[in-house]
Amino acid sequence: MLENGQRAVAGKLRVTLPVLLGRHCVAPILRSYARQHPKLELELHLSDRGVDLIAEGFDLAVRNGAVANGSSLRSRRLLSQRKVLCVSRDYLAAHGEPRTLEDLADHALLPYWRNGHGLVWHLPNAQGQLVDVAVSSRMRLNDLEVIADAATEGMGLAWLPYWLVRERMQRGELVEIWGDRPSTVMECSAVWPAMQYLPLRSRLAIDLLAVELEKWKEE
Repeated sequence: MLENGQRAVAGKLRVTLPVLLGRHCVAPILRSYARQHPKLELELHLSDRGVDLIAEGFDLAVRNGAVANGSSLRSRRLLSQRKVLCVSRDYLAAHGEPRTLEDLADHALLPYWRNGHGLVWHLPNAQGQLVDVAVSSRMRLNDLEVIADAATEGMGLAWLPYWLVRERMQRGELVEIWGDRPSTVMECSAVWPAMQYLPLRSRLAIDLLAVELEKWKEE
C-alpha cells in the first residue's frame, strides 16, 4: 500500500500559467509539490498568450476566468476573488477620495492597457449596480504589477485583483476605497485535456491547488 501516493507520483507534468498569478500564487504551490515528490519532473511555463493545451502537449493549465467543460477539455474552479479599487494614503491625503463614478474624471487613474486600448473597469454606481466605466489616463501600462507599483507610489487609483495587492494592503501601502460596495469577482480555473483516466500526478496537483489557493481568500 502506497501512503498518500508518495511513491506513485512520478513522470513529467507540464503546466502553463498566466505570468502574475503563476508567479505570486500558483508556482510556489507547485514547487512545494515537486519537493514532496522527488520522482516528479515538473515543467512550468509562465505566459499570458493563449495556449493550446493539446497541440502543445500540456498536462494542465491554470487560467484566469471561469472555463466550461467541453468535449476536449475539463476544468475545475480554483479561486474566486474580488477586484479592488485601491490607492495610496499619500494620494488620498493630496487629492481626496472620489465618492461617485463622475468624480473619477478628476482623479489620476492607472488602467491596464492591452493592444493599444485601456480595459473597461466594472465599478458600482450610486445605486450599487456594477456598470462599465471607460477609463482614460495619461499612463498606459500593460503589466498589473507595474500598475500596483505606480499606485503604491501615489500616482493614482488602480483596479486590481485582491491577490495581487493583498500584502501591500496588509502593510498599509495601499488602501481600498468603496470596499462596502459591490465588486467584480475574478475566478481562476484548472484546465486539462479530457481523458478517461487522469494521471495521479495531475489529479493530486489539481487537488493541492484547490486546497492551497483557498487560503488566498479574504479573511
